[in-house]
Amino acid sequence: MQKLRLIALGLLTLSLSWGAHADEKRYISDDLITYIHSGPGNQYRIMGTLNSGDEVTLKSVNNATNYGEIVDGKGRTAWIPMDQLSNSPSLRSQVPALQQQVKTLTDKLNNIDNSWNQRTAEMQQKVASSDGTINGLKKENQDLKNQLIVAQKKVNAVNVQLDDKQRTIILQWFMYGGGVAGVGLILGLVLPHLVPRRKKKDRWMN
Repeated sequence: MQKLRLIALGLLTLSLSWGAHADEKRYISDDLITYIHSGPGNQYRIMGTLNSGDEVTLKSVNNATNYGEIVDGKGRTAWIPMDQLSNSPSLRSQVPALQQQVKTLTDKLNNIDNSWNQRTAEMQQKVASSDGTINGLKKENQDLKNQLIVAQKKVNAVNVQLDDKQRTIILQWFMYGGGVAGVGLILGLVLPHLVPRRKKKDRWMN
């Protein structure tokens, strides 16, 4: 009975020390090469190597030796020190992805630069066209002002001519009126002398 208890206790201890785990994704740390063994310790046979960044599946952990049982990408079941496993991909494995992100961002930046340059060129063209339109309107406005000044000068000249003609007409009418009045005065003075007077009959002869 005592032996059965010891066996059960030993199995329980072994179970606790191996620490069963659900399958978890892990990654080989940034060491260039790590060895995998056939058992939970470096005294076991070396089965091969894994490179930095390789993805493996963690099956269980031996807490006594701190080794993890893994399945690699080739389907091999082996053991590896837990300190050589990482929860996230290594920097080395992330480099291609980072390079791709850099390329994508660079392409986007170039596209933005090209789009910005195109928009800038279009805006400059519109501004140049607007400047030309504004300059044309300014010139047309100045021409209209010049035409207005010339027209005003012509109107002033015509007004002066009209004033001169009006003065001339008034003076002529004044002269005509004065002449008529003078002729009438002369006739009034001369005619009485030209008409013979009738002699009055002597009353005594009647």
